[in-house]
Order: sequence, then C-alpha cells, then structure tokens
Amino acid sequence: MMKQPYIRFTTALNKPDLAILLLRITYGLLIFHGWHKLHDGLGGIQGMLAGYGIPAFVAYGVIIGEVIAPVMMMLGIFTRLAALSAAATMIVAWLMVGIHHTFALSPVGAWAIEDIVYYFMAAIVIALFGSGRYSVMSNPLYR
Repeated sequence: MMKQPYIRFTTALNKPDLAILLLRITYGLLIFHGWHKLHDGLGGIQGMLAGYGIPAFVAYGVIIGEVIAPVMMMLGIFTRLAALSAAATMIVAWLMVGIHHTFALSPVGAWAIEDIVYYFMAAIVIALFGSGRYSVMSNPLYR
C-alpha cells in the first residue's frame, strides 16, 4: 500500500547531478574566507607561516584554495583538481590553527575543528564525484 507512493517520492528526489551542483555551490561559499584575506591582506597568514618557518609567499596558496578553487568548483571547471586543492588548504588550516583543538570542544559544545573537517570532507566528496552534468566544461573527463 505504501510502496507506490514511496517509490514515486524517492524517484522524484533521485537527482544526483542536482545534488552535486548544490554541494559544489555550497562549498563555494568558502570564498568568503578567501575574500576576507583578499580584502584585509595576507599579513596575518604570512605571520603565522613565518612562525612555523615557512616562507611568506606560501600564503598565496590561500588565494588558490579559498578563492580560485571554490569558484572553479561552483562552475564545474577542473572540479576534481580544484577540490583536491581546497582539501589541501584545509589540511594546512588544520595544521596551522586547528591541530591543538583536534580533541577539544568549542565554547558552545561543538567540535572545535568541525568547520575544517566538514570543508575537507566535502572537498574529498566533490573530488570523487566530479562536477556531474551541470558544469561549464562539456568534457566529463575534465570536470
């Protein structure tokens, strides 16, 4: 009795390409982190890198991982490469600001690094799926 309505319901929601597009667009909101660094400068990031003995020019990788890669993912341009670039940026973010909070809770009881982990895992999922059908690039091998 409930079988037919459930089948219609799940069939109506079976839109993997749309789901991938929504995930890519949602991930693209990471651009606000990058915009902040573009607007206010990379001095803070360069200072943190210098504290670890890493050359200041590495800070420009943030622009790739938090501005260029999210835009590429939203548009579906070299999606897998962009997603892996963003995932690498999240690893660096964890190593620089989150590693000491890996087993900690935030003041409101959330996992202290959950935003880093969610962005990292979403980037990995996007890298595995690619861009799906809705992409600026037409060749599926390069999406």
